Order: sequence, then structure tokens, then C-alpha cells
Amino acid sequence: MIDNKSKILLGDSNELLKEIESNSVDLIFTSPPYADSRKNTYGGIHPDKYVEWFLPFSGQLFRVLKNDGTFVLNIKEKVVDGEKHTYVLDLIKELRKQGWLWTEEFIWHKKNSFPGKWPNRFRDSWERLLQFNKSKKFNMYQDEVMVPVGDWAKTRLKNLSETDKKRDNAKNGSGFGKNISNWVSRDMVYPNNVLHLATECNNKNHSAAFPDELPEWFIKLFTKEGDVVLDPFMGSGTTVIVAQKMLRVGIGIEIIDEYYRLAESQLTQNLFVAEPEIIYGKDRNKKTNKLHRK
Repeated sequence: MIDNKSKILLGDSNELLKEIESNSVDLIFTSPPYADSRKNTYGGIHPDKYVEWFLPFSGQLFRVLKNDGTFVLNIKEKVVDGEKHTYVLDLIKELRKQGWLWTEEFIWHKKNSFPGKWPNRFRDSWERLLQFNKSKKFNMYQDEVMVPVGDWAKTRLKNLSETDKKRDNAKNGSGFGKNISNWVSRDMVYPNNVLHLATECNNKNHSAAFPDELPEWFIKLFTKEGDVVLDPFMGSGTTVIVAQKMLRVGIGIEIIDEYYRLAESQLTQNLFVAEPEIIYGKDRNKKTNKLHRK
């Protein structure tokens, strides 16, 4: 199924993922419908049922991902009856049982989120990006995401102490250490695992679109030109569109016809339509909990 052309598919990922060859995808970057969120578009999945709902998808994702590939999952907890639901933590544990290695956790800080508060909490301005792998050895191109060293170096590196000139081991016994003198004369350094990105995005017609810079950063970090990038919950197509612009092969799957058409309008070539529309979760008209076709 995979060639050197980006394509988008319309239908249920549980079915369409079966058409993708095993061990053929370099990066999976996706943001599935959050629990009980966006009921007007995706029907909503109750937090108590979320793990059960997601595991069939992740099983297929494990099959199609290369052994040296990476799976990045953008997901967020939900408050239920005044406390955070544990479905994200429960999902992490079940994914590990499925064979995934939980390698890293990145934080997307929404630096322009509106202020606000609730009676017992403040407004969230961050989301999780969980990194999973099939093996401990995976492709990672760290030099592609280096950042300027910053103004702190002008003063911190100006007068080094004797301790700064050698490896200084952490005092907590962790085994980690640093040699400050290694950063002298460097213009670029490796970033940390917090991404400070605004929430504005080019597409305002999707209920949960994220900015282009989010998938772009991970595509740089985990792939090279010609690699395959998959988004099984494509939405309006941000991941696929960015992958195509970066000369990767983007594959997207979307279950809502309206969003599929939105992505289609932004991709100029090599589009492929698979199945008719299916809605996850509740049927908005019949109020059932089954998948249904239109």
C-alpha cells in the first residue's frame, strides 16, 4: 500500500490500518479524540471505556511501525466529578503490556492560552506528548532540533570555577553529571522536553486542530526525507500536510467526511479515498454506543 506519495484515507482506522504493511512506518504522530470530548463531531468515548476503545488501534499501530520507529501520542486527562480521571495513566500501563516501551514524555506548553480559573483549579496551558517505541534502539536525529544557546551563556560561561571545568556529578546519586565548560563557544544546544508553542493554527475549521509546528518538530526529530509518517486520527490533515511539505510520505486516516474533505482541499496530489464515513462512539441521532456508517 505504501509508495512514495502522500495519501489520505476516509474511514475507520481499525479497518484501514489492516491494509498497511507491517513494519513500514517510521513515525506515528497523532491526537485521537479525547475522552468525552468533541461529542458533536466524534461522538465521545467515556473515560471509563477509553483504554478498551484505544487498544485495538494501538495493536495495529504496533504492527505497522518499524522496529526503529517512534509513536508519539498527544493526549490529555479529563476532570470527572471534580478530580482528574486516570485513563491516560491506565492507557500507558496497558500500552506497556501490549509491548510498547514508554520512552519519553514531552510537554506542549500553550504559551498564548487565555487566563482563567475554576473554583478548585487553574486553567490548563499544557498537553502531553507521550513517546513510545518498539525497541530501545530507534532513529533520532537530535541535531535537527537544536536551538540557540541563549543569553544565559553570556554571564554563566564568562567566569568558570574549577568545578565548572570538570564533570560535576549530581549530588543525589542519580549518576548524571555535567561539565559546564563543554558549552563555551557553542552557538547551538540541544533542547529540553518542553515545547513552547502558540495554539494558533492555519486551519480554524476543525474542533481540535494543533499548530503546524507541533508535528513539524517531531518529524524533524524522528525522521529523514523519504520516511513514512502516519496519523491514524488525521482530523483536518495537519500532520500529513506538514510531512508532505518536509518531503516525507504522509499517510492520514480520518473518519469524519467533513474533515477529510478539508484535508483533501489542502493536498494537491496523490489522494486516495478508502471507506465511507463511520463515526466513533455514540450515534448522535440514535444515541447508541456502537460504530455506525452513514
